[in-house]
Amino acid sequence: MNGRETGPVTGGRQRVRSRLRRRPGYAVLAALLVAAAASGCAAGDDSGAAVRSAKAQVGQAGPQAEPAAGALGTRAAQAERARLAQAARAVAAKKWDLAATPLAAPVPPAKKPHITTRKGFEVSGQDDSLPPVFTRVPTTDKVVFLTMDDGDDKDPELLKMMSELNIPYSAFLTDYLVRDDYTYFEDAQSRGTVIGNHTLNHRYLPGLSHDEQKREICGQQDILEKQFGKRPRLFRPPYGNYNTDTLKIAKSCGVTAVPLWEAEAFPDHMEWREEDQKLHPGDIILTHFRGKADWKGSMPDLVRSVMKVITDQGYSVARLEDYV
Repeated sequence: MNGRETGPVTGGRQRVRSRLRRRPGYAVLAALLVAAAASGCAAGDDSGAAVRSAKAQVGQAGPQAEPAAGALGTRAAQAERARLAQAARAVAAKKWDLAATPLAAPVPPAKKPHITTRKGFEVSGQDDSLPPVFTRVPTTDKVVFLTMDDGDDKDPELLKMMSELNIPYSAFLTDYLVRDDYTYFEDAQSRGTVIGNHTLNHRYLPGLSHDEQKREICGQQDILEKQFGKRPRLFRPPYGNYNTDTLKIAKSCGVTAVPLWEAEAFPDHMEWREEDQKLHPGDIILTHFRGKADWKGSMPDLVRSVMKVITDQGYSVARLEDYV
């Protein structure tokens, strides 16, 4: 890992970009449980169901949700649960010193949008059989997607913060940086984070032979399946660089899509792919598991910074895998 991300080497624009344990949120949960209990009494709902719903909204482990019934299945009850979840998020936002409460994401689409490779990012022999390479998800929802790469910094405060704020993100892991503590990312996964592939050793893939690329990509697929119980569908090549072999190999070992990014977040600034330097519906935001050893701030500092940009521009953070 040499500290730089660049655009694809595929005939499209090349652009160098800077590279970039489970403890319940008691204060948040307590506030929400009080509100949930009061709401349940007022609406005549089952108080146990209200408590279970409240726990789910702040990322707490609990029993599987029961089928909606009676008042719990009404639009009014759904709206009330959403209100309670946002109230819990407001409490968490104050606890974690965010400038504003993050906005709630809309309900994910019943049918995922059709994604194609971004123009200028094609490879030789590109066709619909290869995983699409894209920087933005086609949607009219005012949502963006937060992704974190590598896995070097393993700050337990990040896990608590993201759970209590209920902010989804995808983790694209590089094995040589995470193998010393898989349990950290198991904890993240248990809180709803989806694990993606970022290769074994973060090498520049177009400079490798076919067999070397296969080891980097498919070898990481095997490890991630073994460690986390599921073979990732999403793959991000190191530095955003790839060629035809990369996409064919990725497809051969279970990858269905290759999300890159529209913007990159740091604790003190954003870097943008587009000249307007603004967010757009469906933008993918890149950042990294890094801390004060690498940049000016901790992982919670990073979240505070990027969430200010996202919220100020009227966007919410949605779960990438709900759209891809």
